[in-house]
Amino acid sequence: MEKGDLKMIVVDKKKYKMAINEVAKEVHVQVHGLMREEDAEGYMIDLQDTINKVSKHEYTFVVDGTHQTPVPSKVVPQLEQTMQFYSNLGFKDILVVKPASKIAQVQIRNVLERINFTGTFIDKVQHSM
Repeated sequence: MEKGDLKMIVVDKKKYKMAINEVAKEVHVQVHGLMREEDAEGYMIDLQDTINKVSKHEYTFVVDGTHQTPVPSKVVPQLEQTMQFYSNLGFKDILVVKPASKIAQVQIRNVLERINFTGTFIDKVQHSM
């Protein structure tokens, strides 16, 4: 954490992290590797808790996909639903950080094109966790 930065990690689990940056007015979500079905329920509960702490219309939602791994093709529809869900949360803006993996990058880009995504697909995040 940088000096003067009011960043707060609110969830720090093996598969994912969530943080609120009050200065930048950003909520960060970072997923590590592949989210399995048994992880998804806890993730959704933690996500709701985290986003309920901020005024969504004033905050940017940052989905940091840097450590996202490629998903099996049967999981792509779930990835699509997740991105659609993020789009409907009511945040001021949504930024999706490209995964380091080129395959995962293409998968997410294709999903975002299919769902008429209103956010931005960016190379890297300005304020990382």
